[in-house]
Amino acid sequence: MSDLVTGDAVVVELRLARLASRSLAFGIDLALMATAFLLLILAVAATGTFTTVDDAFAATVTLVVMLAVFVVYPVTVETLTRGRSLGKIALGLRVVREDGGPIRFRHALVRGLAGFVVDFGVLSLLTGTIGLISSLASAQGRRVGDMLAGTVVVRERVPAARAAEVLMPPQLAGWATSLTISQLPDAPALSARQFLQRAGDLDPQVRASLGAALAGQIAAHISPAPPPGTPAEAYLAAVLTERRRREEVRLTAQQPTAPPAPGNQQQPDPPSPGNQQQEGFKPTPPSPMGAPRDIDPQPDGFALPR
Repeated sequence: MSDLVTGDAVVVELRLARLASRSLAFGIDLALMATAFLLLILAVAATGTFTTVDDAFAATVTLVVMLAVFVVYPVTVETLTRGRSLGKIALGLRVVREDGGPIRFRHALVRGLAGFVVDFGVLSLLTGTIGLISSLASAQGRRVGDMLAGTVVVRERVPAARAAEVLMPPQLAGWATSLTISQLPDAPALSARQFLQRAGDLDPQVRASLGAALAGQIAAHISPAPPPGTPAEAYLAAVLTERRRREEVRLTAQQPTAPPAPGNQQQPDPPSPGNQQQEGFKPTPPSPMGAPRDIDPQPDGFALPR
């Protein structure tokens, strides 16, 4: 990983491409360009150009084809794709500026010319020795062309890191059920969850001090206190797990139940006059016009308004 600083002074964390992936991507691009160069030379030779002209013209045609394949082609592709070639696409790599932004034509041109002349071409005697040595000597794996253009090759396809799940410590399960956590704000709870998910990557001293500080913040909003000798991380895990469990129960209780199907609804039969007397039903006599009628309170103590 490398921290790149943008023009707005924002630190961007990028995963740098190492020598193995860059070499494989360059090998794919080189195989494609060598094949294209060979096909073009064969096409020119099939026209009889090399047999009907002098050696100087034939060398010029060969040089033009070489520049078109090994310079113009990669520069054009990286400019149009913002730093990607066919080999880099296959390996999930991209060329970016030192501040993490996309490259432009001038960056691709400097990289292409430096690669053809210095890194892999004339000065390295077509062996790529200079590009290999400069990549090994650079902390960011940059060859001479990257140093001149102010670019760096990064990995685009980064495996997704799965956050560690926060579980309830068994020894605190009973105590957690008695917690009063309704007053716990979301901010310290989120900070505690992020700390538990990244605790394994922290320095032991920083991990201990940060865990104790977060436990103190959480303890200020909930009760009762944990059992004596409870570690800070176990305390945080118990609180967050219980909070999540109660939230899931609350959301489940709020979900509306599906109404019964219309065909399955059965209307109760109205009681017949004979049954009313047998069941103790007493009809309410009609009240005079305009006179209010007394309504008995409901069994639960709630009375309808008069």
